[in-house]
Amino acid sequence: MTPPFDSYRRFALAWAAVLGLTGVVLGAFAAHALREVLPPRTLEAFTTATRYQLLHAAALLALAGAPLRVRWVALLWVVGVGLFAGSIYLIAVTGWRWLGPVTPVGGVCLMLGWGLLLLAALKGETHAR
Repeated sequence: MTPPFDSYRRFALAWAAVLGLTGVVLGAFAAHALREVLPPRTLEAFTTATRYQLLHAAALLALAGAPLRVRWVALLWVVGVGLFAGSIYLIAVTGWRWLGPVTPVGGVCLMLGWGLLLLAALKGETHAR
């Protein structure tokens, strides 16, 4: 019998879809529309943000099927991608350099999420009671 598909798993799956879809769209946008507009270093930062976004979309997809209690992991990854990749996208496209301090906060959220996943795996916190 499979465990119930509870709300955090739906959350992780839905956000995996959102991040995957927008990651592909933004990657294509960078490759086609921004290549001639942005300086090479800024375009590189934009594609780095896209890479991190897509990596975490895949991780969220895997997390949705994991038999671990990892609600906070999914939340930290979603917030982390929003702050990390989102701030880089906005800086690259708008030039709003004041968003620079937001980027590392997002990176810390991503790292905390991975750390919590490690702790959950080591503790074996499964859905089974």
